[in-house]
Amino acid sequence: MFRDGTPATPEPGLPAPRSFVVEPGAAGTRLDRFLQAHAPDLSRTRLQALIAGGQVTVAGGHAKASHRLRAGTRVTVEVPPPEPVALVPEPIPLDVVHEDADLLVVNKPVGLVVHPGAGHRTGTLVHALLAHCGTELSGVGGVRRPGIVHRLDRGTSGLLMVAKHDRAHLGLSRQLKARTVERRYVALVQGRLPHAAGVIETAIGRDPRDRLRMAVRPAGAGRPALTRYRVLERFTRPIPMTVIEATLGTGRTHQIRVHLAHLGTPVVGDRTYRRRGTAPADPDLATRVTALGGQALHAAVLGFDHPVTGVRLRFEAPPPPAFAALLAWLRAPSRIAGASPRVR
Repeated sequence: MFRDGTPATPEPGLPAPRSFVVEPGAAGTRLDRFLQAHAPDLSRTRLQALIAGGQVTVAGGHAKASHRLRAGTRVTVEVPPPEPVALVPEPIPLDVVHEDADLLVVNKPVGLVVHPGAGHRTGTLVHALLAHCGTELSGVGGVRRPGIVHRLDRGTSGLLMVAKHDRAHLGLSRQLKARTVERRYVALVQGRLPHAAGVIETAIGRDPRDRLRMAVRPAGAGRPALTRYRVLERFTRPIPMTVIEATLGTGRTHQIRVHLAHLGTPVVGDRTYRRRGTAPADPDLATRVTALGGQALHAAVLGFDHPVTGVRLRFEAPPPPAFAALLAWLRAPSRIAGASPRVR
């Protein structure tokens, strides 16, 4: 049945089309923006592809994304079923920090996507895990995410838990939900945090202006998110920067990056959440930031109870080479006069 009550009769095996009637208050709205508001589960890129592919009709005819809608017009969207994903093992090198019969802990490099998705059908951590573990991966996360208990962004490095069977997966997931998993990140941010330690507590949800981003939202418009931070080092040359340790109280998408940008101190190298015009002007610094290949954010500590034995496990991983090299450069004698002592 359509969302406005009109019955749908799709072909067998195909999802029902979605149909919307343009309300008077939406008259004059562009087609693409109308659909972004009425089909929030579909990304802007996905909607544009559907419009361009002729799978969106306005009053029974095809229209461009910029078409201005009239009140009372019916807009219909046909979303084709997703193409099946054939997960083929790929011999991608893995930095395995720990492995036993029930789980793995992997140190993910910058640039590696965790699981297949739009634009990333191959070359992911999942493909590497299939080559490493064969069929010994949990199925709780679905066919696209075997073994994956939690994620890290593509541009973030660090420690991840991987479950080899469903019992381990469910046990680790319960700990994440209960917030008993220790997750500590090291980040280099642009700017100066005014306090040596603090707590950032907001709601986080999709950015209403850009569905590819998350944003701090009013209460009720997002999910509660809590991040604790502690300053480790401060630098003033060549620009003010701060090294912090961040601890997750919740696990929202892009949480640390969104929270730090909200404070006006975006993570260095974060192209998504930095403010316009804040790219490093110093050529040496810019070169080292580019070498990061992502953002200066690293999941350095991971602690949890083994889901089968109950033994508490804790692992640490140093920042990747480019991140470590940037920190070493900032601490060099030629700039150390502008750096504050480490905060303990």
